[in-house]
Amino acid sequence: MHPVLFHIGAILIPSYGASAAVGVLLALFLAQRTARVAGLNPAHVWNLCVCALFAALIAQRLLLVVINLRDLRSHPSWLLTLAMVHHPLLAAFGSLAGALVAIACARWQKLPFLATADALAAPLALGLAFEQFGALLAGSGYGTETSVRWAVTYTHPLAAIWSGTPLGVALHPVQAYAAFAFLILSVALLIGQPAVRRPGDLAGICLIGTGISVYITEIWRDTEGRGTLLDGALDGPQAGAVLLVLAGALLLLERIKQPMPTEVAHG
Repeated sequence: MHPVLFHIGAILIPSYGASAAVGVLLALFLAQRTARVAGLNPAHVWNLCVCALFAALIAQRLLLVVINLRDLRSHPSWLLTLAMVHHPLLAAFGSLAGALVAIACARWQKLPFLATADALAAPLALGLAFEQFGALLAGSGYGTETSVRWAVTYTHPLAAIWSGTPLGVALHPVQAYAAFAFLILSVALLIGQPAVRRPGDLAGICLIGTGISVYITEIWRDTEGRGTLLDGALDGPQAGAVLLVLAGALLLLERIKQPMPTEVAHG
């Protein structure tokens, strides 16, 4: 595939970063629409998204620096290449930091938590779809070896250097599977938003859909660096996926227990 999108002189523009950036921009603009549908102030939602994004990026870079501190002391110039590194632990750490900052911003701007989560559901799934498309181009989070006709084979040496991707081996395009699943989830959430009757329903569906997508696609993803649990029955992302499904189910059950809003119940 193509880990480098194009060159500007000696500067490389990585496909992963470019695709993720496009996904972030589209998600931000989509969040303006979903915020209006949810009856929220789009400017406040924009501020929340930007703050959460910067928090996630800073948290990921700090973690990379801490992990590679010994090498960076000997080779300070390597700091510029840290942006090319992708790992499930980084994604989890960045997501946690972004979520905490988003919650803090929502409280500071007095945004209703569940309605805000509903508004961010479809944009988040869209952003994940573009992130996985970038991973497909870069070879990050590569799949297991396969003989299927739609297999991908990486030959660019930077794919091996940046992501540890095996070269010259036919692999499942698992990133494409995940991107397609997240895109379908985003479209479904966007279409279903006007029909939501209880705040939090859309967020619960998003959590469940994301968890199921991650769990299933991990079946075809190489386990290198992803950790294992229960004697190899689950890898790290699958364990996280189970937690997402449980969280979404609990959220939906809590919504079901609550009565319908009066204006909706009486139609």
